[in-house]
Amino acid sequence: MRTHTLRRGLVALFAAAISFGAITQVHAQSKQDNVLRIGYQKYGTLVLLKARGTLETRLADQGFEVRWTEFPGGPQLLEGLNVGSIDFGVTGETPPVFAQAAGADLLYVAHEPPAPSGEAILLPKDSPIRSLAELKGKKIALNKGSNVHYLLVRALESAGLEYSDIQPVYLPPADARAAFERGSVDAWVIWDPFQAAAEEQLQARTLRDGQGLVSNHQFYLAARPFAENHPRVITTLIDEIRDIGTWVEANPDEATAQVAPLLGLSSAITRKAVIRQGYGARPITPAVVRAQQDIADTFTALRLIPKKLAIGDVIWTPPKTIAQHPE
Repeated sequence: MRTHTLRRGLVALFAAAISFGAITQVHAQSKQDNVLRIGYQKYGTLVLLKARGTLETRLADQGFEVRWTEFPGGPQLLEGLNVGSIDFGVTGETPPVFAQAAGADLLYVAHEPPAPSGEAILLPKDSPIRSLAELKGKKIALNKGSNVHYLLVRALESAGLEYSDIQPVYLPPADARAAFERGSVDAWVIWDPFQAAAEEQLQARTLRDGQGLVSNHQFYLAARPFAENHPRVITTLIDEIRDIGTWVEANPDEATAQVAPLLGLSSAITRKAVIRQGYGARPITPAVVRAQQDIADTFTALRLIPKKLAIGDVIWTPPKTIAQHPE
């Protein structure tokens, strides 16, 4: 695929949603003034937070209702944020970069510690491939613009390959797994719990995970208007996420027992994903901004993003009174 075509396709993933959002967002927000709409994926602390119900209790005191929407991946979630269907969500490292490149009006509000083993390049159990160099010319499934997109770029670089040396097959997780199972692709780059499920159910073999290549931070993002208009709601939400993350880290077995039925996965698969995740939501630091800037600069150099981005321009800072006295 030619570079300019790929670039248009990646950025268009978000731009189409944003153009529609320009028409619908104001109307959507006007009807949702006292509602916090959260987008989540099939992993992470938000799954447990949704089940626990403590956020709803705390925000009810602030006059807010909470609504939840599940998304198959970060790019799709950020589409939802830009069309005004959600106010807040969690994604991996790369989706916010492409969303910002497409003009998304979002803010990074917090992040989780690194979890590099929670994403990987997987191979079928009987694959003859034994090295990254052998991926040259191969079909590799991945979710376009997701965290694993950056992992793939870095892994190929480490083997002396260009992104143009492989054949990317852009599919959301469910479709990618189907293609992987039937042998339509040679490898699959994916994150937990889909990664853990493939390892356990399909005996998929890990060619390379993120260790030594990427941080695989999870980022909590908000629509800028919502964060600026309701800073106390955002602070309360991050406080709840931090609390439940601390509990999960200290109680992985109990967390697994709660999460497994919510995900519809076995305890063995769920525990593997739980253990590999990072916990402890915290403010965005200068070091994390630099790491995100490196990701943005990498995709700019590859001409997958049309212009240089400034990650520092989209970092949320709560008002001092909120930061010092969160509810």
